[in-house]
Amino acid sequence: MHLVGCGRGKKAVVPLFESDDSAFRFQGRFLKEDGHTTLISPASGVEFNAVGDSLELFLKSGNSPYNYFSLSVDGRYRGRYQINGDSINRIAIALPAGRSESHEIALYKEREASNGSILFYGAKTEKITSAKVKRKTKIEFIGDSITCGMGADLTTVPCGKGEWFDQHNAYFAFGPRVARALNADYLLSSVSGIGMYRNWNDENLEEPIMPEVYDNLFLNSDSAYQYTFDHVPDIICICLGTNDMSEGDGSKPRLPFSRKMFVTSCIAFTEHLFGIHPNTQLVLLNSPMVSGDKGNVLLESLQEIKDHYQDTRKVSIFQFGEMSPNGCTSHPSVEVHKVMAYQLRPFLKQIL
Repeated sequence: MHLVGCGRGKKAVVPLFESDDSAFRFQGRFLKEDGHTTLISPASGVEFNAVGDSLELFLKSGNSPYNYFSLSVDGRYRGRYQINGDSINRIAIALPAGRSESHEIALYKEREASNGSILFYGAKTEKITSAKVKRKTKIEFIGDSITCGMGADLTTVPCGKGEWFDQHNAYFAFGPRVARALNADYLLSSVSGIGMYRNWNDENLEEPIMPEVYDNLFLNSDSAYQYTFDHVPDIICICLGTNDMSEGDGSKPRLPFSRKMFVTSCIAFTEHLFGIHPNTQLVLLNSPMVSGDKGNVLLESLQEIKDHYQDTRKVSIFQFGEMSPNGCTSHPSVEVHKVMAYQLRPFLKQIL
């Protein structure tokens, strides 16, 4: 804890608490570095309690010209904030009145790992204490752009404007929504366009698939930084298959969907997950972006994966009801994610 003193008769100087202070609680995929903590995965973030009537956050966009984060104060969403990468940004936050009150602060990265990191340097306020966390349950959500919250939030940049990732909002994606409703810690291991045996526009020739990036901290081909799996989930939800079943954009040769390759790859990946977390419960989710005959094939594939375990492992299937993804590029909007979370929550609650 780094405090700045003041002399008698002088106005108190608000202290700066640096990112290595033990009061800061980080979640998601993150990396503690010299002078800051790097937030990597979508919805990765930091929680703490602040005492005072004001708060300043010090952040910077890493490996990207700009980034976004969502802010929550005392459990209430306060909006999304843009930060730039040219220098450390100082974000001033007004806190509710009452200097002696302790306010629950939480900020979450909105975009995914491939869109650059958020560097958290610390906060200025009268005093900080550890977040009063009472969450016994942990959930991990493994998926693609749907799980990332891609194309969901149109409040800042409308569809077709800006960059393809400007409408990302992982905070309002179905996974974090469900976790908050269940008072659970959560982790998003998700990458837009990725699949189980092939990707949206690549037959696993030039781009890695989820089983190839999952163990890497930054969810890419860089194995220099390995994920430590400190987050031990009670439940792992997998929402993959949308990109395996897609036809791409036509710019590259695309083979017909191979149910055998999808099932084989998924079984190998789930065995890997059970090897890391032998006591986890696995939930296979269908896709709100795949319907009709393709939707039936996906469900049949998931059932084949479940049948492989013959009840020797805790594997179940959850099917979202039909819905119309009305976000950008036919992705679920914030409202559709709300519906998805509403449908999934009782299912996970029953498992728990």
